[in-house]
Amino acid sequence: MRKFNIQRPDHSLRTAIQDKIDNLIKPRGSLGVLEELAMQICLVQHTLSPALHRPHHLLLAGDHGITDEGVSVSLRAVTWQQMVNFTRDGGGVNMFCRQHGFELMLIDMGVDHDLTVYPTILNRKIARGTRNFIYGPAMTPAQFKQAIDTGASLVDDCRNKGCNILCIGEMGVGNTSPSSIWTSIFGDIPLAECIGAGAGLDGAGVCHKHDVLQRAMASAHCETAEEIIRHFGGFEMVGAIGAMLRAAELGILIIIDGFIMSACILAASKLYPQVLDYAVFGHCGDESGHRRLLQLMNAQPLLHLGLRLGEGTGALCAYPIIDSAVRMMNEMNNFKDAKIDKYF
Repeated sequence: MRKFNIQRPDHSLRTAIQDKIDNLIKPRGSLGVLEELAMQICLVQHTLSPALHRPHHLLLAGDHGITDEGVSVSLRAVTWQQMVNFTRDGGGVNMFCRQHGFELMLIDMGVDHDLTVYPTILNRKIARGTRNFIYGPAMTPAQFKQAIDTGASLVDDCRNKGCNILCIGEMGVGNTSPSSIWTSIFGDIPLAECIGAGAGLDGAGVCHKHDVLQRAMASAHCETAEEIIRHFGGFEMVGAIGAMLRAAELGILIIIDGFIMSACILAASKLYPQVLDYAVFGHCGDESGHRRLLQLMNAQPLLHLGLRLGEGTGALCAYPIIDSAVRMMNEMNNFKDAKIDKYF
């Protein structure tokens, strides 16, 4: 796997940033999370006057061999059908990208269908889905490297267009299964606490999913974080990890979506812990295990809306709050300039 040079943000401006926040015309701490968010953004951008430029949304798609075991209520064909729907501006992700001014990039990382006839879907297909990880690793070392490199190159494309904040979404039937396994292994949490209904499994379906995934975990022989990621992950998920690591390397803010993307940045942090300094957690979703994931990373999500659609929609919904934190730093007056007595 390629090496990333991810530096922790320079904290030399922390005192000056805090002083500016505390001298805005408001009681100290009265804007709560917005103040904490402003501090993070200022540290990442190393400035007292942060800015958000050309936000991009990467939507990565891939299919999973584990769906052969009946772990999802959705048919595999839904992956490619939804990708086609996105080309027609028909998805939730399309609506939120339009609303908040994000440039949407659709990427085929490993869909089990020929999508080359759709010019707005970037063809980065590694294979037509991963292998069934109950029988061995989901991808080869070469495929893993290709997925990481592809995700990183997508971020380079965003940066070349002036982007300094992005979010990542996914489309892949069955991807709650590897997410549950990563959460269980990396968080040392019983698998049963990491598994939910996904797209709508009933009680019997959840039990079956648990049994399948437990058998897969028992038969896997993984020692390193990279081996765990490669054994169970999807191409779209490993691509997201590559994108997150490259974004952090470039100092780009990353808005983290729900269960799948939270599992991806948890996995990314096992490779490079400092990637978390660049992450803003958009929301706490309704998928079982997501709350545990956030706790593992000491993450404070901005929204609690009961979302579990995926596609990056929760991250997109959180963007206006991030924008508000930046506007607070740049548009609020301070006590001195307003000639108001500081009353605390």
